[in-house]
Amino acid sequence: MPQSITELLGDAAESLLGHECQTIDRGRLHVPGPDFLERVVANSDRNQRVINQLARLFGHGRLSGTGYVSILPVDQGIEHSAGASFAPNPDYFDPENIVRLAMEGGCNAVASTIGVLGAVSRKYAHRIPFLVKINHNELLSYPNSYDQVMFASVDRAYDLGATAVGATIYFGSDESRRQIIEVAEAFEHAHELGMATVLWCYLRNSEFKKDKDYHTSADLTGQANHLGVTLQADIIKQKLPTNNGGYNAIKFGKTSPLVYEDLTTDHPIDLCRYQVANCYMGRAGLINSGGASSGASDLAEAVKTAVINKRAGGTGLISGRKAFQRPMADGVELLNRIQDVYLDSNIKVA
Repeated sequence: MPQSITELLGDAAESLLGHECQTIDRGRLHVPGPDFLERVVANSDRNQRVINQLARLFGHGRLSGTGYVSILPVDQGIEHSAGASFAPNPDYFDPENIVRLAMEGGCNAVASTIGVLGAVSRKYAHRIPFLVKINHNELLSYPNSYDQVMFASVDRAYDLGATAVGATIYFGSDESRRQIIEVAEAFEHAHELGMATVLWCYLRNSEFKKDKDYHTSADLTGQANHLGVTLQADIIKQKLPTNNGGYNAIKFGKTSPLVYEDLTTDHPIDLCRYQVANCYMGRAGLINSGGASSGASDLAEAVKTAVINKRAGGTGLISGRKAFQRPMADGVELLNRIQDVYLDSNIKVA
């Protein structure tokens, strides 16, 4: 008998399922829902073709029509090396199995490289939305430089039938301003062609590590989200916040004491709520990443992340390694359990 969501949350169940946010009230948010495109996106400057592709994205898979998304991302063959990513399950060296996992797992879309999706596009691009990641950080150069460079063009993604393009910016890095220019131009062109855009808003700077690692602080990741939405990303991908006070620890940049006194607490839902607020109060959907695979605890960790994201006002989860670094049936089960959080009407925005 599968464990219930409450059982998977364990000792954290009461805190996560019973929490009521006293910082930024949910009434201020543009929360996900079946009418999200008509209620929010249709009022923007997105052209009808972009709205059509967003409708395809939100209308596919088990979460179709809910306003939430579950996306399978598999670009780790470049980002982390193919060996590190696929050795636990060599079937995923074959791009077709990546797409099959997303389809059988009931995902809204599959996100991967131009190589992976291009290899099987004629067989699958009309069957599940493709999200083509156009830039990557390859880690074969020595010493590593931690830079995102373009691997594919927007036009190439359009030609293979992509619904959306995705990119990463390492905000805070020496290369971030170049990346901002490249991604802004790419996203503008993608919108002109009628494709949606998804931005991985990651932080990268050795100075963000002080007494703890502030690469996942709510205040700094929130600002990265705000920059990403300003670049007109339709969906923001961000790591779940694990702490706060990055601005104060680094002693650089500007913030306000009210961020810590009124707009956040130490509760994980409140920290994630601040990320949502920086996505123009939810006008751009926030999807949190599922994180690395850690074995037996993967299912519980994924469900916990989904609960935090949903109750904070987020739009879904993008989870890869936890799903593809195991047999396909187990990966499908994990993806379905994540989706069950968003399908459960008893789990509401806090």
